[in-house]
Amino acid sequence: MKSRNYIITTIVAAAALFSACSLEEDLSPISTPDNYFRSKAECESVVNSCYIPMKSYYNYTFMLATECCTDIAYCPSGTLDARLDISPATPRHGQTVWTQCYLGVQRCNFAINGIEKSKAFIDKDTHEIDEKNSDRIRLLCEAKVLRSFYYYTLTSFFGDVPFYFDDVEDLATLDSLAVLPRMDARKTREACIRDLQEIAPLASQTRTSDNKEHRLGAATAYMLIAKMAMWNQDWHTALEALGHIEDIYGDFSQYDYAENVMFRNKNTPESIMEIQHTYTQGGTVYTSNVACICMPTPRSGDYYDGIQVAELGSQATAWAAMRPNVIFCQGLQSKMSKDIRKNYNMAWSYDGHDFKNVNTRPWCGPKFWCPNMYQTNDGNNYKIFRYADAILMMAECYNELEQDDKAVEYLNKTRNRAGLADYVYRSHVRLQTEIRNERARELFGEFQRKFDLVRWGIWYEETLANNNWDRVIENILPCHRFYPIPEQEVIKSKYALDNKEYEKYGL
Repeated sequence: MKSRNYIITTIVAAAALFSACSLEEDLSPISTPDNYFRSKAECESVVNSCYIPMKSYYNYTFMLATECCTDIAYCPSGTLDARLDISPATPRHGQTVWTQCYLGVQRCNFAINGIEKSKAFIDKDTHEIDEKNSDRIRLLCEAKVLRSFYYYTLTSFFGDVPFYFDDVEDLATLDSLAVLPRMDARKTREACIRDLQEIAPLASQTRTSDNKEHRLGAATAYMLIAKMAMWNQDWHTALEALGHIEDIYGDFSQYDYAENVMFRNKNTPESIMEIQHTYTQGGTVYTSNVACICMPTPRSGDYYDGIQVAELGSQATAWAAMRPNVIFCQGLQSKMSKDIRKNYNMAWSYDGHDFKNVNTRPWCGPKFWCPNMYQTNDGNNYKIFRYADAILMMAECYNELEQDDKAVEYLNKTRNRAGLADYVYRSHVRLQTEIRNERARELFGEFQRKFDLVRWGIWYEETLANNNWDRVIENILPCHRFYPIPEQEVIKSKYALDNKEYEKYGL
């Protein structure tokens, strides 16, 4: 019997386990691949556990970090992430993102290793593992998609990070992983892209909303390939993946904006990936709290900023509110615009009555509201990837490849759905700016703006020039484009990890 059968694995084998910490492994007795992956049901339970970590970091603090410290939104919150009061010693939400993403990577590695070798998929005739078994392919695709999603988050949030696809089968592997240094984010993305390119064509080519459990598959795989390829400025690879999404989702004009963009409308046809939440008062609970920073304040009963908003109810908890910056609400998507998205992204009024405190900036709109929310239990799903995002990614890729006619064609798809006229082409550079502005209008509040700005190399300048929260302006430094690796993780790595970019600024 192989020696690894006597080594305790560190990854969660069942969805019941909820704790772990970063790259330092949990050596509590759980299971081994050989004695756990005995049936399809057991394989599925391991993959189910791979979904859990993302739900722990997609919350209001992640919204603060990715949307409110940018050029289009701010939040005058006491939460230190909202004011960029972060450092290696005080990483704030960075610690949660690091811990949960690497927990996700660990679980995915364990699942992939176990499923690839599982006797649950042995062909009855050949007595060999059937590599073409549809359930095996589906589960492998899910686990590989989730693993790449965690690496996509890590590289977008921290930049260069440790990378590994190994399952922990022995103590030697454990020791080597504990002292991994940062790896070039480009190489991490390239490894994930190759991994997804192998599995995605084998999986079911359907929309995420078409399976009852809304599990991730080929569509999300192609989206992640495109996202990571665009970070690497590999426009051809991105376009190829986006073409597969277009084949799956079809004519963009068939997707109604209001139906597909509202967080309260779950697993809508346009969605490629959503964070799944459920709340039933007195029953099933899995919620987060993004809606708490997206409502008008102050609240008194079901009156919000002086106006009765019956749909929000009288039991919701409303915190310091995220609000659009002036450049967004008075320029990119003003109150007088014909853009129908303005009435979902922002709220200047409700039911014909103006809110009291919206002289220059509105509140966040009903896109983010959770009807009849009880305390902080936001049971909405969060839109992570939508088809509209893919369409605008195609516009950007064509623009970068100097195929501006095609770029305008795809740009106009989201503009026209929003009630805007075709874009009038003037120059290559102006088109690039317009595509970036259109991403702001279409994807406002969908946890992407900071990633876009950093990817374009303009986050520091644009945020410094346009953010309206004075604490952000006081604290912002170029090193804040990425969160620091938490100091305790640097120590655990025996200083194989570092925060040299922060050290330049004395942090």
